[in-house]
Formats: sequence, C-alpha cells, structure tokens
Amino acid sequence: MTATVYDVAVVGAGPAGLAAAGAAAERGATVVCVDGNDQPGGQFWRHPDEQARPAYDGAGHHGWKTYLRLRRRFEAGRTSGQITYLPGRHVWMLQADGGPAGGGSAGDGFVLRTNAAHDVGARPGAATVRARRLVLCTGGHDRQLPVPGWDLPGVMAAGGIQGYLKTNGTLPGTSMVIAGTGPFLLPVAATVAEAGGTVRAVCESTNLTGWLPRLGTAVRVPSKGLEGAEYAAALVRHRIPYRLRTAVIAILGSDRVEAVRTARLDAAGQPLPGTERTIEGVDTVGLGWGFTPQLELPVSLGAATTTDADGSLICTVDGRQESSVPGLYLAGEITGVGGAVLAVAEGEIAGAAAGGRAGRGRRREDRTVRTHRAFARAMHEAHPVPAGWQEWLEDDTIVCRCEEVTAGEITGARDDLGAADARSMKSMTRAGMGWCQGRMCGFATACLAVGGVADEASLRSVAKRPVAHPITLAEVAALGEPPTIDEPDARLRAAALDYQLPPDPQPPHA
Repeated sequence: MTATVYDVAVVGAGPAGLAAAGAAAERGATVVCVDGNDQPGGQFWRHPDEQARPAYDGAGHHGWKTYLRLRRRFEAGRTSGQITYLPGRHVWMLQADGGPAGGGSAGDGFVLRTNAAHDVGARPGAATVRARRLVLCTGGHDRQLPVPGWDLPGVMAAGGIQGYLKTNGTLPGTSMVIAGTGPFLLPVAATVAEAGGTVRAVCESTNLTGWLPRLGTAVRVPSKGLEGAEYAAALVRHRIPYRLRTAVIAILGSDRVEAVRTARLDAAGQPLPGTERTIEGVDTVGLGWGFTPQLELPVSLGAATTTDADGSLICTVDGRQESSVPGLYLAGEITGVGGAVLAVAEGEIAGAAAGGRAGRGRRREDRTVRTHRAFARAMHEAHPVPAGWQEWLEDDTIVCRCEEVTAGEITGARDDLGAADARSMKSMTRAGMGWCQGRMCGFATACLAVGGVADEASLRSVAKRPVAHPITLAEVAALGEPPTIDEPDARLRAAALDYQLPPDPQPPHA
C-alpha cells in the first residue's frame, strides 16, 4: 500500500496550529495535524475534557470566540476529509525526506516520526507521517530561574498553576505567592483569586517605568491595555498586594512549601539589605520569568535562529513565515513570544503560504503581526530578567532538579574546568541530562556558564536535545519499514473526541 503524502503537516493545535491547518485546508491542501494533547486548544485555550464537559462555555478564557471560530473551521475540514487530526501524539524526530535528519533535501518534503504521547498500551506505537510542506506551531513553556528552595513540593511554574486550573477545575493549593516578571503574572493571580484561592502577594521584579518610553507602542494594541485593566481590577477587588521591584529570593519549608522570603531589588537586580520579609502560611509558589519557545524540532532541521529582545532563542522567518529551510514554515511562540492574537495571525499567513497561496497573506494579518510583534518587543524590554539574579543563589541551590546539580557545581565547572557553554556544562556536571532535558534549567545553566547573559550559540546548544518521550528498542528496529498513518485508526478516532460546538450566535431581531 502506498503511504499518503499530505500537502501540509501542522505540528501543534494551539492558536497558531488551528489557524494554519484551517488556512491551508481552505486553499485545497490536504492537511495532517499532529498534536500532543487529546483535544485542540494548546496551552492558551486549554480546557476541561470535552467528553466530561461538552457544554463548557470558556469561562475565564480570553479570545474564546476566536477559538470557537477556528475550531469550527478545523472541524469542517475534518468532516470534509481535508484535515486529518492525530491527537495524543508526539513528533520525536523530523527528517528532510530522502535522508536522515538534516541530511536530505527539504525541497522533497518532510518525514515526521511520531509516537503515542501517553496511554501507550491503548494507542498505536511508532508511526510515520509524510508531507510536502511543514508548519511548526510548537508553542513555548514558562522560563524558570532557580532560587533556593524551588525544588520543594508546591513550587510550580506560573503557567502550570493556570493550566492545572483550566484542565481540572480545581487549584493545586490554597495560599499562593506569584512571582517573577511580566504581565502574565496578573492573569494567573486573578484566575487563582476568582477560583477561590488566596494570593498572598504578586512579586514583580521590575518597577514598570520601562513602559514609559514605550507607551506609543502600547497604545497601538488597546486590547492589551483593557486586559491589564481587567486584571488590575481583580487584584484590587480581591485585595491582592502587588509589589514592584520585589523578588522571591528563597522558598522555605521542610517537606513542602511553608513560606517565602522576599526582598526589594536595586537597579541591578540585587536584593537591598534590610528589605527582606517572610510571608508565612504559603503552600504554593508560582514562578514565571516569561516564556521559552520550544525549538527542538526546527533546530533539528537546521533552521536559522537569533536571540529575541528578552534573551530567548527564536527562529527567523520571512514575510510568509517561511524559515531558512525551504518548505518549513513557523508560527507562534517559536518566532518570538507575543501572545495568542499574534500566533493566530502568523498561523493564518503560514497556513496560506504552505497551502499554496502566493504572497504575504492578507493585509490585516500583516498589520496584526507588525503591531503585536512591536508590542511584544516593548513588553520584553519593559520586563527584563533582573541582571543580578545569579547573586540570589547559594552554592547548594539546586539548578538542575532532575540531576540535582547545584549552582556551586556549575560555577566550579565554569571557573576551574573551563566549561563556558551549556553543552560543555552538560558533559561535566550532567546539568540538563535528566528527564526534562534542560527545558527547566537550560536557560539558567547557559547564563551561569557564561557568567551573565547567554549568547545565541550557548542557547542553541540547549535547544539541540532529544524531543518528546523515548520509544522502545523494538519500535526503533521497526523503523526500517516504519508504519504510516494514512488516517486515524479506530483507537485514534476514539481519542479525537467529538466536540459539540455551539451554533453561531444569531443576530438579534430587529
């Protein structure tokens, strides 16, 4: 049987992925969408299981109407056979068709090696998908900085707290401190408070004066200002302290989180003597220092990268969202963290281009990309990671939680053994060698290795790591004649839950 070769493969079904798949399908392309989750939405529109709550109304989500519109288009493509949806699957390897990863000609298309993301016994094992063009919309995750005690149970990423609540409808704790930098701290705190939790404090490491020279950029995206005002009102309503130029410099507890120690920061990000205070009775801490794009897949194909305004490694694209690799299109956070509206616009452009339409996309989408990209840059510059964060660490502070590598071991390898980049540090200390493969500690390790701000080369070495979950040796051996997925089998169809979308709202009667 000849394996199906799709016109377009889309990896990810979040804001960018849903937009890309729908746009490509509308232009007559056959599309396969591979996603690690069991239902569309990604992290931004993560919501309860659709079988358990089929009438979920999107309460607490921003842009839910946009999600419903994209989802209707996506489902229409599935119904017509234009879109094949493969949920609950990880892409653990990408190849340019005709050779091993990076060794083939990208112009010949792409091979996606996939495996079940979970429930392996109930799903097909390793399987292969082929496509002529590829759109990667892999999103990102919370960027983390180590702090003494952050390995205690009860410490979570700020986005992890919000995702936990969106998925389960319950909170992971009752008394929380949210800390780090960036506007994202506000919706996390507001969501927790609206769900009945207590937020003892929101600790923002900047003083927000960085927005003053960038107000002109900010006012061009009024929706962001309205969102900020909404969250600020929620903080006032729930009497949540919002402490500027303040950081959590230690998390205290024996078997789990019990308290946090905060301090005011000077202009260099160093704690000011005499400003330390302890907040007792805390059972959960949410830490967030912006977001890190997930670049394993594009980097494995050799896509060109650069560093963004926030110091994150990102991939570069042209006006059609095409990367330096022909036929490889990128949309969403992997081109720079900028929010769901930007991701949707980039997904529309990438999907249209991958689906065969010439040009740069509709004028409205181009304008959205320009304005929201400028806003994202302003946001990154107004909420930088404090320059002096490394001074908060003690020698015994765990940096790599998987391998239990301490800050003292990392700086010792740097100063005594010449480990001046993340790759060398991995070899000498095992930092980044554990279960998460450096996703949590990679940024911090790269910065510690250079004793300051990590450069592009060091961050790129962090991104070159294994993807997804390991597969079995038997599955590896089977790759000589790998199975293909032409369409979801019965088990995959069972996993692709049918979501009963509400009808389009009817206009009011005259």
